Amino acid sequence: MSFRSARLRQEIVALRDIDLAVPEGLFVSLLGPSGCGKTTLLRLVDGLLEPQQGTVRVHGQPPRPGPAMGFVFQSFRLIPWLTVQANVEFPLGEQGLTRSARAALALEQLETVGLARFKDAYPNELSGGMKQRVALARALVTKPRVLLMDEPFASIDAQTRELMQMELMRIWSQRRATVLFVTHSVDEAIVLSDRIVLMGPRPGRIVETVDVDLERPRWAYDARADARYIRLRAHLSARMRELVLSDPLSDFYRPDDGQQQ
Repeated sequence: MSFRSARLRQEIVALRDIDLAVPEGLFVSLLGPSGCGKTTLLRLVDGLLEPQQGTVRVHGQPPRPGPAMGFVFQSFRLIPWLTVQANVEFPLGEQGLTRSARAALALEQLETVGLARFKDAYPNELSGGMKQRVALARALVTKPRVLLMDEPFASIDAQTRELMQMELMRIWSQRRATVLFVTHSVDEAIVLSDRIVLMGPRPGRIVETVDVDLERPRWAYDARADARYIRLRAHLSARMRELVLSDPLSDFYRPDDGQQQ
């Protein structure tokens, strides 16, 4: 996949030679610095983009947006003039369900994320963490087999982010949907994932794939204090730093010449 950059006046290759298979029911994080094509890859899986070369298959079929695919965005994307319940019901509108059936499914998901008593509230009355819970409920209401999450916790504070990570792990343990989760955070990738796909930029590519050898449920013990967690965090953090500094379009200062690239 490539696109034309007007600012740089050149063709930018977003992704190249991606070969990735995700077993059903696995939680996989796409980890990497900005500009490595993580979101582009997610949109290819969702069917929002078509590959210029190669093929994408989801359960053996070309991908397409629909009830079998849930998408959680970083920016919540709630409809401001709809109530919390109506926002969660929204993806059910074209499934031929009765009004009462849609309401029941929406309330079930709001119960799951702990927001049933806020069903009549509007998005502007909610905190950031609550908005993200609504967005998660909306993505889950169709009971998707695949859940795509594009840095869903990046815009909320650190404490709420940690709580949302635990909430996501709890819900996922009940549903076991296949998850592709985009993140810049090494800690977030380790604590959530069964497998981490490390991606490098320009062109976007898979650099390394590692399995996370930590027992679940990870909210039941201090996974971050585990020696395996500490070793994996050190390894991935070092690789991330290498990738950022090797990027010819990086905005970071390089320690060797002190010049901004």
